[in-house]
Amino acid sequence: MSLFFFILCGFQGFCHAESTLTSVKVNTAPVIDGIGQEPVWAQAQEIITHDDVANLDIALKSVYTDEKLFLMVRFYDPDESRIHKPWLWNQRQEIYEIGPEREDCFIIKWAMDKKTSDLSVHADKPYTADIWFWKAHRTDPLGYADDKIQMLSPTKVPKSMKLRSKSGEFMFLQRRGDKGKAAYLSKLYVDYSDDKILLFEKQHPSGSRADVKAKGIWSNKQWCVEFSRSLSTNEDDDVQFDVSQRYFFGVSRYEVAGKKPNPKLSQPLYGAGDVSDGLFLTFSN
Repeated sequence: MSLFFFILCGFQGFCHAESTLTSVKVNTAPVIDGIGQEPVWAQAQEIITHDDVANLDIALKSVYTDEKLFLMVRFYDPDESRIHKPWLWNQRQEIYEIGPEREDCFIIKWAMDKKTSDLSVHADKPYTADIWFWKAHRTDPLGYADDKIQMLSPTKVPKSMKLRSKSGEFMFLQRRGDKGKAAYLSKLYVDYSDDKILLFEKQHPSGSRADVKAKGIWSNKQWCVEFSRSLSTNEDDDVQFDVSQRYFFGVSRYEVAGKKPNPKLSQPLYGAGDVSDGLFLTFSN
């Protein structure tokens, strides 16, 4: 059981996980700044879920207005990681190589239909999911989460990863960005400039890929990340929220990509994340 979980228990006086997150109707929208101290958040009940891969407890709250949904997540992290895949100069070969540093990240993964009951990358049944991918280096500086769509299929599709399901069958995982530009752009360097150069530079996102606003602040060994999105967006690649319905989702501290842990990385579990607890979002007046 993590230190963060004990801290939360001390604050709130109870220590049990719940599977339903209730979003409370509010008149004033919170500011998406990663601080999470506004009075509006006190109106929402906090629940705790567990990330089995990261072995970490995660606290969630949600509020909504007539137009937008807001979520706040908090989780323990001993250090702040805001650099991702920097270029490192290999003096012997006189080329740049990708370094081992990996940014902190957080994923909220929404089922796109009512049939989905397992959002794991090792699920036995195919599904399509809406991904809100917050990245401390690539998306946070401009105040966004990367909006993506993920599909698990029994048939091979372009640019997919082959995985084995819980029952032993092969499935194929594909993830792609929504239509529009991302909040970052990668750059290639050929000639020497410095021993260490950032691979990614900021750019303003556009289209459906710019739907999700997000901001994270790391303080006292804890991340607080706030998300917001309009209840209704692009139906082709986003879950649409009707406040009379409930929605199945999951969260992950690390990228949901089905990779194996890599001890050479600054965060060995980066890319090895998966959804653990199945959660439901409901709306309350």
